[in-house]
Amino acid sequence: MLLPVMHGYIDRRILVNFTTEPEIVSHLLPSIFRPKLYKDRAIVGICLIRFKHLKPKGFPDFLGISSENGAHRIAVEWEEGGMTKQGVYIPRRDTAQRFNAIAGGRLFPGKHYLAKFNVAEGSGNYHIDFTSSDNTSISIDCQTTNNFPVNSIFGTLENASAFFETGSIGYSPNGEKHEGLELQTYKWQVKSLEVSKVHSSFYENETIFPKGSIQFDNALLMTHIEHEWKQVKDKAV
Repeated sequence: MLLPVMHGYIDRRILVNFTTEPEIVSHLLPSIFRPKLYKDRAIVGICLIRFKHLKPKGFPDFLGISSENGAHRIAVEWEEGGMTKQGVYIPRRDTAQRFNAIAGGRLFPGKHYLAKFNVAEGSGNYHIDFTSSDNTSISIDCQTTNNFPVNSIFGTLENASAFFETGSIGYSPNGEKHEGLELQTYKWQVKSLEVSKVHSSFYENETIFPKGSIQFDNALLMTHIEHEWKQVKDKAV
């Protein structure tokens, strides 16, 4: 049974993006996916998102739930129906909402780890960190800026925005299947963030990403975005 279409608001979404070697990413992916490359580099990252009023479409906002969430993402491509599709593979999801941790992978797609989030934001400044139940941790300090990083592989904010806009479908592992969700935003608008500090225990794990094989590239911000989530057909392992 498919999950009903869910409607709500993205109060804040930060995409923290890194570049790495395609061969490394390939080892992390199920065989049905391959890395989606930009200038011969694989793109990985973390989505730090706060939902508000998330509930089945048509229900009043006061019945919705709000939560802080994190998702480790890998930009991927795959073949489906004779066409090349684009999206993200999400090896793990983390959440501050206990209900999400219990229901994820059961009532709705994607196993979620319960995590403790610390968030401070105001006047265009953002600090977010979390430590999950298995000690996976991330931290970022950043602020809005009109300047896109000059050393980014994408060159311009517009190029980066276009790349990530195509990643609307995400698949997460769950036993013998990969469960899919499609994010449909009512508008797509990103801003650049200047990052003063970033940490990810997953991407800093040198047994997965050997020293020097992964580099921080950029961070993007979205705020106050009305959206819908739609479940898509699972893929077998």
